Amino acid sequence: MKSSLLTLIMIFSLHSANAQESNGRHVLLDQLRVIVGDGNVLTDAAVLIEGDTIVAVGDSDMMDIPADTTRIDLAGKTLLPALIDAHAHLGYDGVSSWGAQNYTRDNLIEQLHRYAYYGFGAVFSAGSDPDVLALEIQRQQSAGQAGGARLVFAAGMAPPGQGPNNQFLVETLAVEQQTGNTILRGLGNAEQARVAVQAVADQSIPFIKLWVDDRGGTQEKLSPEIYRVVIAEASRSGIATVVHQQFASDMPDLIAAGVRGFLHGRLENGFTQEIASAAQRNNVFIVPNLGLAELRREAIGEDLFLAHTLPAETAQRLSASQQRLPIPVRDPQLEQTLRNSFAMLLNANVDIVLGTDAGAVRDHPYGYTGHRELEIFVRHGMSPAQAINAATSVAARALGLPDSGQIKAGFRADLLILDQNPLDDIRNTRNIHQVYLGGRQVDRATISQEFQ
Repeated sequence: MKSSLLTLIMIFSLHSANAQESNGRHVLLDQLRVIVGDGNVLTDAAVLIEGDTIVAVGDSDMMDIPADTTRIDLAGKTLLPALIDAHAHLGYDGVSSWGAQNYTRDNLIEQLHRYAYYGFGAVFSAGSDPDVLALEIQRQQSAGQAGGARLVFAAGMAPPGQGPNNQFLVETLAVEQQTGNTILRGLGNAEQARVAVQAVADQSIPFIKLWVDDRGGTQEKLSPEIYRVVIAEASRSGIATVVHQQFASDMPDLIAAGVRGFLHGRLENGFTQEIASAAQRNNVFIVPNLGLAELRREAIGEDLFLAHTLPAETAQRLSASQQRLPIPVRDPQLEQTLRNSFAMLLNANVDIVLGTDAGAVRDHPYGYTGHRELEIFVRHGMSPAQAINAATSVAARALGLPDSGQIKAGFRADLLILDQNPLDDIRNTRNIHQVYLGGRQVDRATISQEFQ
């Protein structure tokens, strides 16, 4: 994106705020199909917004509608909660390049606006952000001084000087050096683990992300003796621990230790009904995270839903080549294994959560990949309604966002309005009519001016 994007966004934000003040603090979205986010669907319904909050949902004739209300007729449209990406890595992707050189406050804010453009209300950046900078952006968003999807982030922990994949690790350590902020907290023993957890608690960061992976023998794998201390200490401080684990076989002990969730399902090999049942009993969520491997083999640069948000040269790089096929070829045995794993999760009533790992590697774009992940969910056995829940109410529960993920009174007015019904076809999440974040319409046209 060009550097002028933030200026355009700030100008629009001021205009939007002034317009809402002059037109009244209430907005009524009327004549909608409403996908609540909890499995329920309302027809010919209305949603009344006051400021940044939903105050009523249902039949507009039964509502006490203030005189200053702006009424918007959206007959034929479908409304659902704004989506949530519960696994990403912000800051490193510069669209045309990837690495530490791109990690700036301005670039991170631009990426939050890219998420907003694609209908996302929140994103979880998992263990790769400078802590002081991320906390400052959260404060600015709370104060209305920064926009885009809400930033949620985790403090990262792994053996000293390790954790992310080897390429990403180099860039993460470079960002630590250039910002002077902590990103990765190295854990060599139990005492270091206790000190690290306390430091995170002192900053009121609600999540810790652990890497339990030896990266094919190139790194040290975090030992159970250490991760059990982290999880126990974090729990005592009210901090949830999420994990990047190497194999499905790592999951039972991590579940027993008290982990809150897994950012990679490891559903491809060795996943069992016993693991699924243990996850359900212990209220552990699972992010399947399948698009990261799948989409790198596709000519996604030819998909107009993505291509129109990329510079032409980037779209060309992601188009058909020896590595990227216009029509993906899928391994039937792997497809059946994944369907079986999804069936285990669904039968056990495990919380399946949308997450993409966007930004962890080059060319896995923010926003777009979330819509594609939902398509993968449905292909492997979820209904469109279940997939939407995974991206809204279930994701909000996983990230501790009690005011998000549902269309109900008292919830934040983070809304995605579609031209077509995604319950008929999950690909209809692409047909975006409008996005509201915090009760204000996102100016997608202004944002898109700078995409190319």
